[in-house]
Amino acid sequence: MKLSKWFEFDAAHFLPNVPEQHKCRRMHGHTYRVVFTIDGDVDADGFTAGLDFSDIARECAAVQGVLDHRILNDIAGLHNPTAENLAIWIAQFWGQFVSHPLSSVTVCESTSTSCTYEP
Repeated sequence: MKLSKWFEFDAAHFLPNVPEQHKCRRMHGHTYRVVFTIDGDVDADGFTAGLDFSDIARECAAVQGVLDHRILNDIAGLHNPTAENLAIWIAQFWGQFVSHPLSSVTVCESTSTSCTYEP
């Protein structure tokens, strides 16, 4: 079974490693959507990996609190906050505080773009 939960946050960033003329070199913002997916078996109570959506929501809120309404470049480990680097950072942050591993983290920068990291 795959269990997914998502949240949104607003943040600004710029990409310091792109050419000077690239539009993403300038500060800009996104409303990001982050989707967490956990794999597991359905237990006797009918939950995947023994988790209820409210359990995952609590853990999502911890990640959201660090990222929401921030300049991502100012967060340790996010000097170059591409969607890919953000997905890796989120998975590592999650792993510091949560005992059940993620099967994937998807970061959506817009309604038409996303990347998925499978740790």
